[in-house]
Amino acid sequence: MYKVFVNNTPIILSTKKSIEGYQTISIKEADFPTIIRDVLRKEAECEEVKYHLYHKTEDKLIAHLYKKLPVVVAGGGKAYNANMDILFIKRNGKWDLPKGKIEKKEHIETAAIREVEEETGVTGLEITKFLCKTFHVFKRAGEFRLKVTYWFEMKTEFDGVLVPQKNEGITKVRWKNKKKAKKALLNSYANIKKLFSHDYLS
Repeated sequence: MYKVFVNNTPIILSTKKSIEGYQTISIKEADFPTIIRDVLRKEAECEEVKYHLYHKTEDKLIAHLYKKLPVVVAGGGKAYNANMDILFIKRNGKWDLPKGKIEKKEHIETAAIREVEEETGVTGLEITKFLCKTFHVFKRAGEFRLKVTYWFEMKTEFDGVLVPQKNEGITKVRWKNKKKAKKALLNSYANIKKLFSHDYLS
């Protein structure tokens, strides 16, 4: 099962023929822009909306998804310092984790480290493991697009000055301990919360 987030509302993709309480549509027949607009409208009106897109084969489920909207591939990091604090950025009034679009022919792990460095000023990053892949919809130049972000856990011994990349709309960069991270996640995004354990969210 996959979740494609439109703001904080997930559109469920799965190989199940139906999910109780959800409107099921074959992903081959789904008009993604229409579904997205409906989700945004109902979100604005504080109505619950539940869409489930179905295909019997998982590989084809994702292949069809990638045909529905222009795809932007990004890499990002959940970075820890020596004190096990986590690196957060603030953009558009919400706490987020650093991430960004990969460049042509760039390896995804290289892109993830580069983006974290550029957005925060942190150096000496080392990837410790792959975490997960998230999907969310955004709008650029009047067109809906699908951002697919590959997330990696990282570590660094860096203890220098944090520098927000202001030309990317980042206003703050902070290392946050567990208590502060839990508070930050109250003002974050659903796909970012996926990267944290239940212990952080409870």
